[in-house]
Amino acid sequence: MTRPVLIGNCSGFYGDRLAAAREMVDGGSIDVLTGDYLAELTMLILWKARRKDPAAGYAKTFLAQLEEVLGTCLDRGIKIVSNAGGLNPPGLAAEITALAERLGLHPRVAHVDGDDLTGRLDDLQAAGHDLAHLDTGRKLGESAVRPVTANAYLGGFGIAAALDAGADVVVTGRVTDASLAVGPAAWWHGWQPGDLDAIAGAMAAGHVIECGPQATGGNYAFADEVTDRRYPGFPIAEVAADGSSVITKHPGTGGLVSVGTVTAQLLYEIADPAYAGPDAVAHFDTLALEPDGAHRVRMSGTRGTAPPETLKVALNHEGGYRNTMTLVLTGLDIEAKAAWAEQQLFELLGGKDRFAETDVRLLRFDHPDAPTNEQATAHLRITVKDPDRTKVGRAFSNTTMELALGGYPGFHTTTPPSAESAYGVYWPTVVPASEVEHRVTLPDGTVTVIAPPPSGGPVTPSRRTEGAPAPDGPTRRAPLGAVAGARSGDKGGNANIGVWTRTDEAYAWLRTFLTPERVRALLPEARDLPVQTFELPNLRAVNVVVTGILGDGVASATRPDPQAKGLGEYLRSRVVDVPEHLLPTADQE
Repeated sequence: MTRPVLIGNCSGFYGDRLAAAREMVDGGSIDVLTGDYLAELTMLILWKARRKDPAAGYAKTFLAQLEEVLGTCLDRGIKIVSNAGGLNPPGLAAEITALAERLGLHPRVAHVDGDDLTGRLDDLQAAGHDLAHLDTGRKLGESAVRPVTANAYLGGFGIAAALDAGADVVVTGRVTDASLAVGPAAWWHGWQPGDLDAIAGAMAAGHVIECGPQATGGNYAFADEVTDRRYPGFPIAEVAADGSSVITKHPGTGGLVSVGTVTAQLLYEIADPAYAGPDAVAHFDTLALEPDGAHRVRMSGTRGTAPPETLKVALNHEGGYRNTMTLVLTGLDIEAKAAWAEQQLFELLGGKDRFAETDVRLLRFDHPDAPTNEQATAHLRITVKDPDRTKVGRAFSNTTMELALGGYPGFHTTTPPSAESAYGVYWPTVVPASEVEHRVTLPDGTVTVIAPPPSGGPVTPSRRTEGAPAPDGPTRRAPLGAVAGARSGDKGGNANIGVWTRTDEAYAWLRTFLTPERVRALLPEARDLPVQTFELPNLRAVNVVVTGILGDGVASATRPDPQAKGLGEYLRSRVVDVPEHLLPTADQE
């Protein structure tokens, strides 16, 4: 093929907009419909579903979407590629075939698996692979945990092989999110594993569209730029033979595609700009963005190098049980009331040491002389965890209610007493790519194995670059967000905050201002945590990574924002000294 392949994504997570598949197919021209349903937490959710029903383990909402569009896609030659297979790609493939038969359709269905290593963990450790935690360095064998899921992140060439064999629908287990674009682009353009720059370009495009409308105006810091406030259209990547792409959306849909919206999504949930995947390392600090018409942004120049010799593996294990009760404090003496409640409750419970873990947070929403009752309140959020479900169940929450008549004045809670819930813990690690059998079951039932691509060894970290000198002159106290946008998210127990500016001059200030020490000063939670900053001058951006701020991952995190979605907006709200000439004047505000 010589023209670009048009890849439209219709899902950014398990539970995303159901109508998006139909809207993407009916809204205009595409060649491939993709859907991303998997995250670290999703694998644990699917494991729980499969524990109840061995035939489950895949994203069931994908079938509902497929029922609406399968016939149209077959008529128009639109390929369908999704990671909705989760923990059971063969099961989902069988369900698709059964659905098609009910609809009187005859798609050629393929599936990709081999990512599930759960049953091989003992053998891998016996072979000398310690499965050490990527953040803590702790070896799996030194812990007392037994993972319930273990999935390696596969690349896109299994998808490409399935499409090359004539598949109309390809469902996978745990491939990287970007592989949903890399695979179709490699198939369409005939790329080989050595076409590293092209693959890297498709990785960047896949990273942009993987989270759906976050690329088209959703969750965008400079909200005033989004003048069409209808629900955003889902994104499309037009990927050319050299790996360059245009990010766009269907005409007539809501939202915005701009250099800013694409920048925000490029920075989402990354660490080092050397973005490692199973097929290549895409160097995000080499790509260029430029407008290409209304709601069109061209992305080009992405450099690729050979992938590492290892694949990332996401393990999840059961962590125990947890429960949370939130006490409402009103009016005067909030801190004294909180201390009294905490002391009294844990005395009634037999002490904090009775639990494996406790977390107590005073959340201040109160205002002095508040105009309404609600504006005079704060929350005391108390979480307990333990392997023994009886300790943290009703025994905990019912005891909380004993403070109603014998505790601080104005006691009430946000919810009635609640039961315990199980939680999981995320454990990221790596294994040699040679230890993972990347399998593709083709439409005719033939199974083929995809060989790992040639490795480039360890990924070389990005280096700090020399930039323009920071502007000097008078400063004014202003929110950081007056000159910088941000987008934040989670990667296991870590959070990233991508911060960018809209002018070169503002970036020259930002790159010298936003140091690890400054981040710790602006984010009290990060005060004692490892913080790294990475520069992406091509995007006028600094990426911040805070290790450990989310504990053991979203499933076990106790902070109110367990995925750090609001952390970037909090950082933008902090008042700092900004050079006056970077700030809008009174007539511009």
